[in-house]
Amino acid sequence: MAIEGEAGAMAPVVAFALVGALGVGSQWLAWRLRMPAIVLMLVAGILVGPVLGVFDPARDIGPLMGPMISIAVAIILFEGGLTLNFHQLRDAAVGVKRLVFVGAPLGWVTSALALHYGAGLTWQASAVFGGIMIVTGPTVIAPLLRTARLSRRPAALLQWEAIVNDPIGALAAVLAFEVVVVLHTATTVGAAVTDLIVGIGIATVLGAAGGFGLARAFKRGWVPEYMKVPVLFALLLAVFGVSDAVLHESGLLAVTIMGIVIANADLPSYVELRRFKEHATVLLVSGVFILLAAGLDFAALGALDWRAAVFVAAVVLVARPLTVFVSLIGSGLPWREQVLVAFTGPRGVVLVAVAGLFGERLLSLGFEDAALIAPLAFVLVAFTVVLHGFTLAPFARALGLTGADTPGVIIIGGANWSTALAEALTRAEVPVLMTDPNFGHLRAARAAGIATFSGDILSEGAEQRLELVSYATLIAATDNDAYNTLVATDLAPEFGRDNVFQIARAKSDNARHQLPTTLGGKALGVDATYTEMEEMFRAGWTFRVTRLTDEFTLADWRAERADARLVARISPKGEIKLISRDEDVKPAPDVRLLAFRPADAGEVDQPPAG
Repeated sequence: MAIEGEAGAMAPVVAFALVGALGVGSQWLAWRLRMPAIVLMLVAGILVGPVLGVFDPARDIGPLMGPMISIAVAIILFEGGLTLNFHQLRDAAVGVKRLVFVGAPLGWVTSALALHYGAGLTWQASAVFGGIMIVTGPTVIAPLLRTARLSRRPAALLQWEAIVNDPIGALAAVLAFEVVVVLHTATTVGAAVTDLIVGIGIATVLGAAGGFGLARAFKRGWVPEYMKVPVLFALLLAVFGVSDAVLHESGLLAVTIMGIVIANADLPSYVELRRFKEHATVLLVSGVFILLAAGLDFAALGALDWRAAVFVAAVVLVARPLTVFVSLIGSGLPWREQVLVAFTGPRGVVLVAVAGLFGERLLSLGFEDAALIAPLAFVLVAFTVVLHGFTLAPFARALGLTGADTPGVIIIGGANWSTALAEALTRAEVPVLMTDPNFGHLRAARAAGIATFSGDILSEGAEQRLELVSYATLIAATDNDAYNTLVATDLAPEFGRDNVFQIARAKSDNARHQLPTTLGGKALGVDATYTEMEEMFRAGWTFRVTRLTDEFTLADWRAERADARLVARISPKGEIKLISRDEDVKPAPDVRLLAFRPADAGEVDQPPAG
């Protein structure tokens, strides 16, 4: 079968494969380089599209392009609605609520004003595009926060604002678009109002019915576990298709409402649904962005003039700060945190995807200035992502709002030996957080000045109060092997499976007690159970840090401390890497080794480098 057709066109199957490879490959490379994925997807799409001409979505995919993007955007908006849990919103800080309930509508207005007076768009196009601009890019904020390591409160404000305002921005854009569509196509005002009410009403009913029906079916066991995700996906497409057939683009409103209903239904299988939406979003966001970037018309970008720069400046320097400062009046938030939030508003993939879709729809209705929406979205996204990607960390440091400079460690379980481990890490200047449901178990850690959290690490309270992005590694070290396995399994997607460890399980060598390799974390290098660790600690074993040098190498360390059990390797920059069972260590000068071994008389920990 030929890879290319007439006039250099690429076969659709090859085009789909290329989109998937570029999208997912860009996301993976961005993770490796600790960069916002959207930057690499933008570069990849533009390179294979308008620069090299290898891939042209309109040419290589043809009439499937429009429906594909519509369905992908619908699933992305459903994912946004699925994130909006009102219970978590009630527990959020006052600042988050203000940024949602006051900031969202105010941001819509200020963005529309910037579009109309800055970019010169009509009020119709400005109203639709302004609604989309409420979204501050949840897929961009998360990696930025992990890199910048902000203090907990400003990080929480930015993170929750992005998550909550994602579906709200999509909802605002859909509502504005519905108003424009009906007013433009209806013959009379009465007909316009009727069509609008009927369309939104049907979309609302379909979305709510789909959400409630699905939740009821799942709770009553009418759907087997292995079919829940397929049924969810099929119902999502059905709701979108039926609603869209009644009133064009109302399907986006329907699936957003459906997602909100499911998010607040307290489903016991919500974790599986969340995994589905995360995986689907990564794939679809990647694909949609590659398609939009590859289909970017340089001529359209060339149509932008100096007003595009005025628009971007107005959004970054006026609309965003004004929205945040007005929203946070009387919130009691320190001015430094308000300034940081006000001047941090990166836009992301959802903005580009939805803007491109609505731009095409408005253009088909005869609004010629809607042709500028897609290039304006690209310019705004590219500028804000690059700006905040390179300035957020130094800006936060200048305001004194950064967390620890090095990734920290969370130790779950307040035993005597785990407290000694936390003290050794603290002396090595590695940030540590100890958690335990028993307040008394953390008494020694608090006395030693170690940060603590009394409660269950899997609770909603921990999710709301703890800023997990400040920590890169987790050690489950309680006396309950089942709980350690549960914690390691549940938090592995958050930290990465290579960064989640647990103390060795008792009876793990017994075939009747062995768990599947998919459950739990990596075995800590000390290769001892909780009981064995306690006994060794009482016998005088302790945690010591030793620095390697050109004169004192790893081989020397092993020769002198043959009885030591290696726990971690600390780089010269202070980054810690826990050692799992049977894992070797890469020797290097100025690397420090953390080991559990019998204490030598008079020996003290060696200080960090520098």
